[in-house]
Amino acid sequence: MHIAVIGSGYVGLVTGACFAEFGVDATCVDVDREKIARLSDGIIPIYEPGLEQLVAKNTHAGRLHFTTDLKAAVEQSLVIFLAVGTPPREDGSADLKYIETAVRSIAEYMNGYKVIVTKSTVPVGTGERLRKLIRDYQKGRNNFGVVSNPEFLREGAAIDDFMRPDRVVIGSRDEEAIAIMKDLYRPLYLIETPFVITSLEAAELTKYAANAFLATKISFINEIANLCDLIGCDVHDVARAMGMDRRIGRKFLHPGPGFGGSCFPKDTRALQSVAREFGGESLIVDAVVAVNHRQRARMIPKIERLAGDLKGKAIAVLGLSFKPETNDMRDAPSIDIIRDLLERGARVRAYDPVARDEARKLLPDVAYAEDEYAAVEGADVLIFMTEWNQFRALDMERIRTLMRSPKIADLRNIYEPEDMRELGFDYVGVGR
Repeated sequence: MHIAVIGSGYVGLVTGACFAEFGVDATCVDVDREKIARLSDGIIPIYEPGLEQLVAKNTHAGRLHFTTDLKAAVEQSLVIFLAVGTPPREDGSADLKYIETAVRSIAEYMNGYKVIVTKSTVPVGTGERLRKLIRDYQKGRNNFGVVSNPEFLREGAAIDDFMRPDRVVIGSRDEEAIAIMKDLYRPLYLIETPFVITSLEAAELTKYAANAFLATKISFINEIANLCDLIGCDVHDVARAMGMDRRIGRKFLHPGPGFGGSCFPKDTRALQSVAREFGGESLIVDAVVAVNHRQRARMIPKIERLAGDLKGKAIAVLGLSFKPETNDMRDAPSIDIIRDLLERGARVRAYDPVARDEARKLLPDVAYAEDEYAAVEGADVLIFMTEWNQFRALDMERIRTLMRSPKIADLRNIYEPEDMRELGFDYVGVGR
C-alpha cells in the first residue's frame, strides 16, 4: 500500500517513518524545500529518541520518501494523511488554513478513490467540512472517504506510542475507508491493540477530551501541592496514595510549574472554543487552564523566598524544554518563569541537554552554559525546571561548592528535601 503524509513536522514525520517500518510505502510531503532537502539527507529537524535511526533505516530500504511534489504523492497514494499545523487563533480556536489549503490541492490532484485522513488535531465538524471542500474543488468525480484518526503520541516516546499504542481510533461513516484503515494498521492486530470505530465527530472530540483530561490531572495535583505547602505535608505522599486507587491511576499526578508543550495548552483552549461554538460550557476545562496559568506565577515567590530581592542575583536554570526527551519549547513553563526573573533584574544562566538552540530564539537574554556544572558556578539560586534523567544524580556536593549560596528551587521535585538539607542546601520544592 502507498500512503502520503502531508506535513513533515513532528506528527507527520513520526507517522511516515513508523508506517514505513510496518512495510508500507510512505511519502512525506512538505512545502518547505529546505526541510525536505535536509530530511532527504538524513538530517532530522526535531529531537525524538530513535527517530533519526528509524528514518535512516526506512529511507535506505526505499520505503520512506520525502518530496515537495504533492501532485505525484497524491496520485500514487491510496491513503493521504493530513498532518499539518493547526495553530491557535487569538480566541483559542484552531486555525485550519493550512489543512484547508492542503485539502484543496488534494482534491485537484485526485485520480481515483482516496482515503483522506486527519492526523492533525482538528475541531469537531472538520471532517465533514473537508468532505465538502473536496467535492467543491475536485476536477473529476472520484469517490473518496474521510477519516479522523487522531494521534496520541507523547513527545520523547512517540515511536513506542505509535508501534504499541493503547488504542487506535478510526472515525468515519465510510465503510470502505474504515476497512482500508484497518488493513493499514494490520500489524497492530498481532499485538491485540484495541480498535475503536466511531463517527467522525466522536473521533475528533476524543483527542481533545483525552488531552484535556490529562491536563486536568496535572492542574488538580498542582492545586493539591499548593495546599500541601500551606498545610505543611508532602504532596508525594498524597499523590502516591491517590494513585493506588485504580479508578484514578498514578500517571500525571506529578506536581510542578504547570503543563506546556504543543498539545495540552492548545487543546484545552480549543476545547473551550468547541464548547462555545456548540452553545455548551466547559467549566472544568476553564478551571484547568486558569490553574495552569497561575501555577507558573506561583513559582516566583518560591524563588524569591530563597533569594530575597532578585535584582542582580545570579540564577542557574537546569532544563528548558517543556518536558524531558524533547527540544520542544512551545509554551514551556521555563519561558514565562525566566522572563519574570529577568524582569525582576535577575541574571539567568541556563543549561538544557538538547533545547538550547530553540531556547535562544525565545530567551535571547539568557546566558547558556555548556553543562550543568558550568551553569551553577557562582549562582545564588539553582532552579530545576525540567526533570531530565541526567539531573537526577548530580554531584550535589560539587554543586554546593560551585554556587555562591547553596539554595535550590526544585520545581520538579527531583530530589528529597531531607537529603538536600543534610548537604547544606536551603531547599524548596512544590508541595513538599
